[in-house]
Amino acid sequence: MDIKTASSLHRLRLVSAPEAVSFLLLLVCSVLKRTTDFNAVPVMGAIHGLLFVLYVLFWLDAWNRTKWDLKTAALYFVLSVLPFGGFFAERKLKREADDAVIASRAARENVVDA
Repeated sequence: MDIKTASSLHRLRLVSAPEAVSFLLLLVCSVLKRTTDFNAVPVMGAIHGLLFVLYVLFWLDAWNRTKWDLKTAALYFVLSVLPFGGFFAERKLKREADDAVIASRAARENVVDA
């Protein structure tokens, strides 16, 4: 894995957890708006919208660089629209990056034909 591919996965991983948190906070703000006089939906909606757009841009970049199959790319996109999906995406991306680093080191040291 080259450095640009690794950095695109890292960017996607970095934005996935905050995007998930913002989605959950937006849901809480929506409930509070309907049950109390507290209305933070416009602010939280803007924050979540920005993070979601960043997630989609980073997802497209990672898909392009890693050459994921359609199933893997769709999984990461679906995880972005589920309330706790961003946390699962972050964990899965971390494992994928760690596996790539191990494979890269093994190939460099000629331990395995990777």
